[in-house]
Amino acid sequence: MSLSPLSRRAVVGAALSGAVAAAAAGPAGAASRPAPAPSPGGGPARPSRSAHAPIPVPPLNVPALRAALADLEHPELTAAQLRVSGSAGRWCGTEGVADRATGRAVHERDTFRIGSISKVFVATVVLQLVAERRLSPEQPVQRLLPGLLPSRFPPITVAQLLNHTSGLPDEQDPPYDPSSPEDIARHRYDRWTPEQLVAQVSHGSMKFTPGTKQEYRGINYVLLALLIERLTDCRYGEAITHRILRPLDLRHTAVPGNDPRIHWPHVHGYLRMTDGSLLDITKFDQSAAWGEGEMISRTGDLDRFLTALFSGELLPPPELERMFTLPPDEVRMMDGTPARYTAGLQTVTVNGIALWGKTGERYGYSSAMFATRDQQRRVVFSFNPTRCDATQAQVSRRIAEALTKA
Repeated sequence: MSLSPLSRRAVVGAALSGAVAAAAAGPAGAASRPAPAPSPGGGPARPSRSAHAPIPVPPLNVPALRAALADLEHPELTAAQLRVSGSAGRWCGTEGVADRATGRAVHERDTFRIGSISKVFVATVVLQLVAERRLSPEQPVQRLLPGLLPSRFPPITVAQLLNHTSGLPDEQDPPYDPSSPEDIARHRYDRWTPEQLVAQVSHGSMKFTPGTKQEYRGINYVLLALLIERLTDCRYGEAITHRILRPLDLRHTAVPGNDPRIHWPHVHGYLRMTDGSLLDITKFDQSAAWGEGEMISRTGDLDRFLTALFSGELLPPPELERMFTLPPDEVRMMDGTPARYTAGLQTVTVNGIALWGKTGERYGYSSAMFATRDQQRRVVFSFNPTRCDATQAQVSRRIAEALTKA
């Protein structure tokens, strides 16, 4: 069975984060526990599995970072950029070309498609609405968005959408073959509505009882973006702009909506065709990633966003703590490994260093932003693979090793 646009990204995104976790000295989320997060009702809450006493990060190894970035052949990349910041040191680097037609080298101010990093923005707005008491994380989404999901589905809470424990069915097959680069290119201007995306999961059976397992799914954030629109009476992109982008002066970050172009100076994305040629697929309708993976940004803006988020500028402490709180130990990923997704973030532990953040992927683009919770080390990187498969995880693994190995 072929994978839908949503489920295919989930597979590749899981491969990216899984590859980083594979470099770890221990499993993701295996760090000791800090004080528990407050529960919505003020009673006992499940503990967070974040680091109680952060391990000091090693000094920056600039030669290792340069080497990790410079390899554009394993796998084939057209460009890569990396920004390291935080109290333990700073470094920026770029490799490759932003535009093969002109030969222009990539610049650290170039924008790119950030894919599922968009989910962190969506989660932040949802948690802001929680802080404003406009909704409760324990409310069923069916009550907030009546008639959208089938009545036969069990109640699914906002919290379960946020941390990917909803158990929603798999998507139906798309009208094209996402393993074929030619088919991808032919359908890159297809227009999807969020209601069509939800309909993709409305015909199957629930994969598990909500809250009992974890499976990374983009559809969870489509529903959350629809919820933002219902509660704010504006487009979810406008809510992100009003609540995050303008206050933080993120001038080169945007939710493109129906516009397939990137208007600022940017890195082009390419796709290797079966005849060996490279097709520029920068212009691409992102509506298949509506609400969960369509945004555009650059490394400097994402570093500013990550800094503000972790510093408590965007969320009060109880809501911010949700972003660092994993499900209970008995909730496992579908493959039996420990849960690694929180309300908007994911966590990996590499060489004993616990990192929190998010990966993102779109055709021609892969990216990530992570930081230690105390912000000793923050990292934002983007690279441009010519194939959409699990091989691109090698890049994340190289960078993670260079950032954390003493």
